[in-house]
Amino acid sequence: MLKKSVYLLLLGILIVLVACDDNVNDDDEVADEEANTEETSTDQTEKEDEVEVEPPVTEEKDDNRTEDEENKEEETVQEITEPLYQIDDNWNVVPLEEGTNENVVLLTIDDAPDENALEMAQTLNQFDVPAIFFVNGHFLQSDEKKEVLKQIHDMGFAVGNHTYNHTRLSDVDEDTQKQEILELNELIEEIIGEKPKFFRAPNGVNTDYAIQLVEEEGMLLMNWTYGYDWEADYQNKEALADIMVNTELLSNGANLLMHDREWTADALEDIVKGLRDKGYEFADPMTLQVPE
Repeated sequence: MLKKSVYLLLLGILIVLVACDDNVNDDDEVADEEANTEETSTDQTEKEDEVEVEPPVTEEKDDNRTEDEENKEEETVQEITEPLYQIDDNWNVVPLEEGTNENVVLLTIDDAPDENALEMAQTLNQFDVPAIFFVNGHFLQSDEKKEVLKQIHDMGFAVGNHTYNHTRLSDVDEDTQKQEILELNELIEEIIGEKPKFFRAPNGVNTDYAIQLVEEEGMLLMNWTYGYDWEADYQNKEALADIMVNTELLSNGANLLMHDREWTADALEDIVKGLRDKGYEFADPMTLQVPE
């Protein structure tokens, strides 16, 4: 009986010890899980702290531009907003205000786009020289020639009206004069998206009616001070380049007339370089005062 009681006592103690051990293990597992959760949260917080927040992207001013480029940009804005020159009664380019550079010449090219206008525009564009291309409607009957005019305009050159059929205005009635001018205006606008701002009559022959109509259309009437490329003696590169640069008619504000011709296209680079060597700059047609 005594042995049985001792045996039951030892069995009870053993059961208590096993139960305590299980509780300890359970507590340790809970503690471990809580510790792991805390470590994971800490790691995530640390990683979030390590992520760099990039500043918002802002447009930076191009500091690589030279002072001359910045000044040129400012001058361009001024040229667009207000005119700098006018055409006087002798067809010269004259400053509107004292202090504006008067040592300039204006380049104009008639009878475009025949066969050489695009080449001439590319030459002028290469040397950053502005000009007016006065066009005729009979050269704009094909899609190819319309595309040529569009390319010339897209290069930044001014486009002028030289009548639809290169008609001498003094030889036709007023209705025909109106048709010659207005129909070409409409065609030019259809091609380049804007009406021309300049008008030059074929052979420089204007009529009272044409002058009034041009003003009503808000175009600047244009003629020239000198030109030579239609004369037989100057229908070659060397002779034409020489006379255009060295003529006694060259002066401040000269309004130079040239044409869409092979020999003129050949001489154009030498003409530009020669005028620059003499100290002349080239007036931008967009700075000319036009009728309102």
